[in-house]
Amino acid sequence: MSHDGVGSRAVLRATAFLTAGALAVPLLAGCGSDEKPSRPLAGQDIAQVTRDKVAEGGTVKWAVDALPETLNAYQADADAGTTRVAQAVLPSMFQPDANGRPVVNPAYLESAKVIETEPRQVVLYKLNQQAVWSDGREIGAADFVAQWRALSGKDSAYWTARNAGYDRIAKIERGANDLQVRVTFSRTYADWKSLFSPLYPKDVMGTPDAFNDGARRKLKTTAGPFKVDKVDTATKDVVLTRNPRWWGQPAKLDQITLHTVPRQNRATALADGTVDVADIDPAEAQRIGGAAGGTGAGSPLVGGGKTSAKKLRSWALAHGLESDKVAHAGQKKLRKAITRYLEEQQALRSFDVRKSLEPAYTQLALNGAGGLLADERVRRAVARALDRKELARLVLTPLGLPAEPVGSHLALSGQAAYADNSGALGGQDTKEAQALLADAGWVAGGPVKTGKKPDKAAGPESGTKDDDQSEGGKDGEYVVGEDDKNPGDRSHDDKNEHGDGSGRHLAQDGKQYTGQGGAPGAYAPKGTAAPAGAVNGPLAKDGQALNLRFVLPTGAGSETLNTVAGRISAMLEKVGIRTTVVKVPDESYFKDHIAAGDFDLALYSWPASAFPATDARPIFAKPAPAADGSVNVEQNYTRVGTDQVDQLFDQAASTLDEDEARDLIRKADTRIWAAAGSIPLYQRPQLVGVRKTLVNAGAFGFQTPVYEDMGFLKKGAKAAPSPSKS
Repeated sequence: MSHDGVGSRAVLRATAFLTAGALAVPLLAGCGSDEKPSRPLAGQDIAQVTRDKVAEGGTVKWAVDALPETLNAYQADADAGTTRVAQAVLPSMFQPDANGRPVVNPAYLESAKVIETEPRQVVLYKLNQQAVWSDGREIGAADFVAQWRALSGKDSAYWTARNAGYDRIAKIERGANDLQVRVTFSRTYADWKSLFSPLYPKDVMGTPDAFNDGARRKLKTTAGPFKVDKVDTATKDVVLTRNPRWWGQPAKLDQITLHTVPRQNRATALADGTVDVADIDPAEAQRIGGAAGGTGAGSPLVGGGKTSAKKLRSWALAHGLESDKVAHAGQKKLRKAITRYLEEQQALRSFDVRKSLEPAYTQLALNGAGGLLADERVRRAVARALDRKELARLVLTPLGLPAEPVGSHLALSGQAAYADNSGALGGQDTKEAQALLADAGWVAGGPVKTGKKPDKAAGPESGTKDDDQSEGGKDGEYVVGEDDKNPGDRSHDDKNEHGDGSGRHLAQDGKQYTGQGGAPGAYAPKGTAAPAGAVNGPLAKDGQALNLRFVLPTGAGSETLNTVAGRISAMLEKVGIRTTVVKVPDESYFKDHIAAGDFDLALYSWPASAFPATDARPIFAKPAPAADGSVNVEQNYTRVGTDQVDQLFDQAASTLDEDEARDLIRKADTRIWAAAGSIPLYQRPQLVGVRKTLVNAGAFGFQTPVYEDMGFLKKGAKAAPSPSKS
């Protein structure tokens, strides 16, 4: 499982986005005419061709992380596979284009617009007259009504993950004819374009039983270019076949099979033909790229002579063969493993790596609920110690992708709400970080009481077995900087996640920001001096060392996060902040640590929503006391929030002026930066291994895949060169 991924927008209010997969999310309406809109940092890479160059027929096997637990995107356990199925088989009223801008989906809508604002907001949908469900029934008001009632939150019998927006609808009516749907809102709702995407038929949404259980393993009624043929729990496949009632351009493919393949097995699955397309990690991308340069060169098996087991083992480990399989293997097993590897490399020459940037960003989360990071000066010092440009380069430059730090918590470049608001906190500045710590009372070389444990972050998991571990010596836990060693600093002795050691050199001080436009408290009080000279030893206060618990996942998909964490620990060490790195199993990382609040520092990703007033509010809402005496944090796992931010979100969700809503979201983001609860680092790389002959598929970036145009290239036809290769 990749903990640096992104999931379905439909369940944004229910779970953090820690699953892998490139998922398109509906995007916000355009900027005002007086402002030049931003553009995505990277475009699509899908080997795009016109339909006349795509052969008829064939099956594409597409890797997914797991068999979807449900095909209902509005349930809490919906995942990346759920979203992919919904995109191919269900209506969406709006969909994003490649530049991240929403457009009416003409397959389902002729138009949709606000036709009244007083006394209430009314939106009129004019449906495509050809749009029908697979049972022949017209898509119409009855489907809109059923979905509204299921998702409004008024009937607790529906096990829904979210009701945002639907809870503002007062009524839904048939318009002037069967092709018109009038939606009247009880309260003004700016993000109305987010609704009814996807739209389920009334037989799924009409009753609690049908909603809760009826669409978990099958969808009898659909309305897309494909339909669900079967969900095979034995082979872990979801099989999609052409929808004979589809009124648009017919699908080129006969079938799309979503096949479960663990992340660590993706390269092998591509090589042996198990799948034709798969999201991959940097190591697999490097392997596919290396295959294009030939196989077998330099292999210890070339020439047929005898080679010692030591040399075979050394070559195997250097080429990425699993260490646990070759570390103690004999010569015969090593030769067999290397032979298999070389055969796979030969097969991988039939694949490309298509790459873009996902509509998601990776952040450093700082738990402000208690412990050392409850002091906002310490949080801001952590932020000011980070060279975010260097971290973006570390991850993205070796992959040939734009290495720009993300400047917003609420949007990405290309979206209307995007603006770099990081100046509210300030750029990397070692002296300013040290001054903030000094103002908070942390003294270099101060006395530390022996045996005194560091303050823990507040949360339900405080006092768990991790508390009983020492600061070093336990499996999966070590202190960065202890004994003049820095196991978190990979800049000297480890290769980066790309495997070639590039991007190792750490810049000293990055871009400097002045106090202009900065929020109060983002800088140390005037006259606070940074300690003279370099920091020697950890900072201390009241007999306690400044040491933060940095919780990270283990397993496949976590290599990049661990590399980034090592570099962050090195940056913090320079200002006197030590980190105790705690590595935990994938399955417990989110539930038992992030959601439970059992961490000081952590890395995970959030998707960029086109509707931040709705979708991002629970991520940054101020925690509030619940009726049972607990604290309701919603999805704000850093536990840092302000009344101002909540008010700005509420205002943005209640205005129909797009420019005003955009400005309110940007103001909210500025205040989120100043609070320093989370620090956006970089937009996630999107790497996809794709069979070279498969076109109109790959790294989609912001755009929803056009499933009916996917297929295999006709003999003699050529695809346009990849943006990354042209």
